[in-house]
Amino acid sequence: MLLFAATALEKMHAVPTKVWLNIGLGVLIFIAAIILIRKAAEMNKIVLGVVMFVVITILGFNWVYSRNEPKFLTPLVDKIAPFFPSDEAAAKKSKSIPN
Repeated sequence: MLLFAATALEKMHAVPTKVWLNIGLGVLIFIAAIILIRKAAEMNKIVLGVVMFVVITILGFNWVYSRNEPKFLTPLVDKIAPFFPSDEAAAKKSKSIPN
């Protein structure tokens, strides 16, 4: 049993520090999300709905404008993006305007 623990500890030391930082950050985000969800459960549901709508809308428009959405949402954003302005379109438009 002691040999198994020593081997596992050696393998853990071989993992890069960045991986451990990402795991720690993920755990902290998970804990913060749980705390926020518990606080939100005590809120007025209409206020919670409005806050969620505003946050999701801002995040969605940011993804469409900058095209930095998560990979699994790319097909959805591809269908929505032609109806909204984008960073690339704004850059092309500013280059075409003479100074």
